Parts: sequence; structure tokens; C-alpha cells
Amino acid sequence: MRLAAGGASGGGPRAPDPTRRRLLQGLALLPLALGWQPLAWAAFLPTRPLTIHSRQGPHRLTVEVANSSSERSQGLMERQSLAQDAGMLFLYDVAQPARSGFWMYRTRIPLDIAFLDAEGRINEIHRMQPCRSDSPGDCPVTRASKAYHAALEVNAGYFEARDIRPGDCVSWPGQDGGACG
Repeated sequence: MRLAAGGASGGGPRAPDPTRRRLLQGLALLPLALGWQPLAWAAFLPTRPLTIHSRQGPHRLTVEVANSSSERSQGLMERQSLAQDAGMLFLYDVAQPARSGFWMYRTRIPLDIAFLDAEGRINEIHRMQPCRSDSPGDCPVTRASKAYHAALEVNAGYFEARDIRPGDCVSWPGQDGGACG
């Protein structure tokens, strides 16, 4: 999943003015033209255990952690599947404005995204469908309604199936100032 408008699924390009769109299309194809394999690259992101604390009890996941702009831009692009108890955690050093968002360009699997505040509380959850377009500018952007400090992507339906809602808390090792315990 990539971020748009201030960062792609994390930190990349803003969508769409026509010149920028053409530039983005060319840049998006550059790794493939160079023979890079997105899946192999993404598989090397570090993982951490993560726990979502809800009314139904703790839910444990193993998540890849996207800390850098390039990791956030790659996100879960080109993945054919995601393990049931896996996800990707997008971390930021500073709060991301609500105008920043995530897009599903070159993301093959439907995902849910939870936007988290500085304490790890879920502010909101959205469902995102793959974008089949070859043009990144044609892909819709999912934005939070307010600033966020982290975002968690999991398989679509994960949160609903476990009755995980806004207000629930997410914790992971090394988290600064987390409110969950």
C-alpha cells in the first residue's frame, strides 16, 4: 500500500496534476525496469510482534515495520497474499497530517487500515480495495480524518471479524508513550 498526498502509503507522492502523474508513472516502473523484485525487497523488512487490545481480549500479530520513506512507499505492493496473523505497521517520527493518505496502487490484496494516535489508540478504520489501474493517479486515496502517528494494515475484514474498533489500543515493543498494557 502506498501513501499519497504528502507521502505514499506512507511517504510518497501526491496525486495527480498531469505532469506529476506522468513522472510518478515513470518512477513507479523504474524498479521493475532495473530488474528489482518488489516482493523480495519487501520480505526483508524487520518484523515485530504487535498486540491489539480490544474488548474481546488481546489479538497478536507479526507485522513488518515500515520506518523509512522508501519502505512506506513500497508498503504491501505486489503481494499476492498476507498471512492471517500478519500486517504492516507504518511508523512516523512526527504526526502525519490528515491530508496525507494511503493508496492501493499495485497492491493486489484488499486491506483494512487503522490510523493510530501518538498513544497507539485507533482513531479510525477503513477498508481499501486493490486499484487495478496502471496509472497511480487513478487510484483512490484513503485519508484519516485527523493527524495520525502510525498506521496498521491487515487483511480486509480482520478488524471486523474480531470486533476491533476505534478506541482500542495497539502496542508493540519499542513503542514510545504507548497507552496499552
